[in-house]
Amino acid sequence: MDNSDIEESRLRHVAIIMDGNNRWAKREGKQGIAGHKAGVERIRDVLAACRAQGVEVLTLFAFSSENWRRPPIEVEALMGLFYSYLKKEARKLAEEGVALRVIGNRSRFSKSLLRAIEEAESTASDGDATLVIAADYGGCWDIANSARQLAEAAVRGDITPEQIDEHALSNHIQTAGLPPLDLLIRTGGELRISNFLLWQAAYAELYFSDLLWPDFGKDALDEAVADFHRRQRRFGKTSDQLKQEAARA
Repeated sequence: MDNSDIEESRLRHVAIIMDGNNRWAKREGKQGIAGHKAGVERIRDVLAACRAQGVEVLTLFAFSSENWRRPPIEVEALMGLFYSYLKKEARKLAEEGVALRVIGNRSRFSKSLLRAIEEAESTASDGDATLVIAADYGGCWDIANSARQLAEAAVRGDITPEQIDEHALSNHIQTAGLPPLDLLIRTGGELRISNFLLWQAAYAELYFSDLLWPDFGKDALDEAVADFHRRQRRFGKTSDQLKQEAARA
């Protein structure tokens, strides 16, 4: 990825893999959909905590391209929750100064869900913070889709093959125009990033929490941020180089 815009110490963009909803429901003796509903309710608290920390962009992994393999009844329920969230929260986000952006492959969504996405993005189109929802999203798809757009531009003669580089690809990736990803959090105890923001995460700090997503609140977010600030982001440089640069600043 093109990391020229990354600021080493500032936390501008946080992404979260919201894992553990089904396990939370099982622990609570409830059906799986109850865990997903609890997870949706958690979004508001974590978004507020991010804004309090000065985070400009929060990107949430709501539905992966692989999640279509889940039982049809669960997929239908998840699509219903997504639709309801858009209908209920778009105006609230706008009133709170939060822009909404949905990324991912929209070709498999129903017409009603597509309309809800477009209406929600139009309603919450501007703000000093941005909530990005990744739905039917996969990092491999994102990179391939960006490469395809560049290849089509080259075929049309709009660009030459020599102009296709990291910067060009970054300008066509789904999160183009947003600050580079600084911190990628995964809840639920799993130690993988599951095809999420593969290009964007090249220089992101990774943080794994054992908490299930419905249990991940302000205190947990604050601890993840504190851990981020305890790290030294070198981007290929040595610690001595960073110390010298800091001394000259």
